Amino acid sequence: MLMRKVPVFVPASPWGLRLPQKFLFLLFLSGLITLCFGALFLLPNSSRLKRLFLAPRTQQPGLEVVAEVAGHPLAREQESPPNPAPAVPAPGEGDASSQASTRRRKVWLRRTHPTGTREMATVARSSGSTALRPQEGGIPFSFDFNAFRSRLRHPVLGTRADESKEPQSLVRAQREKIKEMMQFAWRSYKLYAMGKNELRPLTKDGYEGSMFGGLSGATIIDSLDTLYLMELQEEFQEAKTWVEENFHLNVSGEASLFEVNIRYIGGLLSAFYLTGEEVFRVKAIKLGEKLLPAFNTPTGIPKGVVNFKSGSNRSWGWAMAGSSSILAEFGSLHLEFLHLTELSGNQVFAEKASVLPAPPTSEWWKVKVLLVSVSWQVRNIRKVLRKINKPFGLYPNFLSPVSGNWMQHHVSVGGLGDSFYEYLIKSWLMSAKTDVEAKDMYYEALEAIETYLLNVSPGGLTYIAEWRGGILDHKMGHLACFSGGMIALGAEDAKEEKRAHYRELAAQITKTCHESYARSDTKLGPEAFWFNSGREAVATQLSESYYILRPEVVESYMYLWRQTHDPVYREWGWEVVTALEKYCRTEAGFSGIQDVYSSIPNHDNKQQTFFLAETLKYLYLLFSEDDMLSLEDWVFNTEAHPLPVNHSDGSSRAGGRL
Repeated sequence: MLMRKVPVFVPASPWGLRLPQKFLFLLFLSGLITLCFGALFLLPNSSRLKRLFLAPRTQQPGLEVVAEVAGHPLAREQESPPNPAPAVPAPGEGDASSQASTRRRKVWLRRTHPTGTREMATVARSSGSTALRPQEGGIPFSFDFNAFRSRLRHPVLGTRADESKEPQSLVRAQREKIKEMMQFAWRSYKLYAMGKNELRPLTKDGYEGSMFGGLSGATIIDSLDTLYLMELQEEFQEAKTWVEENFHLNVSGEASLFEVNIRYIGGLLSAFYLTGEEVFRVKAIKLGEKLLPAFNTPTGIPKGVVNFKSGSNRSWGWAMAGSSSILAEFGSLHLEFLHLTELSGNQVFAEKASVLPAPPTSEWWKVKVLLVSVSWQVRNIRKVLRKINKPFGLYPNFLSPVSGNWMQHHVSVGGLGDSFYEYLIKSWLMSAKTDVEAKDMYYEALEAIETYLLNVSPGGLTYIAEWRGGILDHKMGHLACFSGGMIALGAEDAKEEKRAHYRELAAQITKTCHESYARSDTKLGPEAFWFNSGREAVATQLSESYYILRPEVVESYMYLWRQTHDPVYREWGWEVVTALEKYCRTEAGFSGIQDVYSSIPNHDNKQQTFFLAETLKYLYLLFSEDDMLSLEDWVFNTEAHPLPVNHSDGSSRAGGRL
């Protein structure tokens, strides 16, 4: 006989619940508790909930992971949070699901238990503890600006020459003329295009373009350090005020990783290092984070275009049908990205990106991943390049970010390749000559260039040709004319038996580039010039005859002047100043011209941002004392923005050193 449980046989609970009901209630309650605590400790956005239940930690105050930079006036702008810093998958692990998951997390530091206006946040390390000092904006900060300035070996603006000496008076007048040109270019921009990316001087309006992803004020950011250098104080304050009040990052377009890095990031970094103004540091770090999704590829080699809204990336459509990244673009990130790491937090966290000690807290780990990711990204690029086979030691211009293989054997020291080589030697110099890997890569590449690309024309002009699968194009682009200055800069650290040779090679290449100017009617150089059919150092078609205010030739003049003090470089530089005034100056700014072989200029109606950032800066330095932005203290990025040499205890920061 089956027994049934009837109410009379079940004793009542104190709450009036029968045993089955009590069992079900306790089961529900335990499940609810499990769910709550699981959400509290495991979900990614539970930090606010944790503050309700967890007592503040006394040994690690102020660390919390949030999706913003809080506490700084800049953070109260109506800006969307920066894009996340995605973890770069190892080769073969870049599946869509893993890439999508990396975009979900945004990691920034915020002070949660302030003890004063300048509290310290301490992060435990396996070998001890290292202090983080959050400044305004909540970005962890270990950079002591006053200590940095004290370590410079020369005053930033140099010493003043004896004004009573007549030769110096002439040079001073030339320098003042260049300063006036900068002032005129800036005031024209301010009057007709303030806040736009570039000035169109003929139509007296501004131009935005599409390569900055909706960012504005490219001319302003690019001009900051030039205005400071020339002591144009009123103009510099105008530029700084615009950055503080109007430079917003809540943009949603597609941007060039390369151009945003060298112009915006480089300009903001240099402005901070020159002035110590916090607004430049905060903006640089926040903008730098928005670029990181470009690295979200199977190899870690970034693609050339990043979408600021979605965090997606793509290669340029013209780069091997959208399948390739460009050597000069992914190879010109090292200088800026290492300084972003230096200014965004405790640099010692980047010591060993591949071997990290076990984290004492989840917050600690997330902070460390963010700080390490920036420097790891750019070092991974070198790792890929060191591993891949290089034809005859040469670096082709197109590389697949998916497979890590070269896509075409086209080698150029001009466009598509140029600044990759420049950043190798400058990484060595910026590290206070401790980045041996960069040094070795540079001299190995230079040796291959000499062997396979260097030529001397029948007329005795030395030039660097372009290489296409073993066949040479006997031409040299204006962009390649930076190489004279680069080779001069690197000559000192070459093997002793090669130093004099490299100095002479630098002088010969620079002379060839000068000839491309001297052989035109305007005394300005074409975009590209050839050595064939009995013609040397001249463009052979109209499509290569334009001049868009480029700086590369005067850049080499400046480096060669500082190395040799040969007066010919100042003579050549003054010829450029005279030609710019005669053919490129308009009523409302400076404009490029469409044909350097016509004495009647046909202007292109664009005052390029790099004219103010580079051309006028290098000319000004050419007529200044050597200790103004001394090469002992500074290296210039490829947009001529000065970044400091690491004179500090860099040797103790293995893996994280500049």
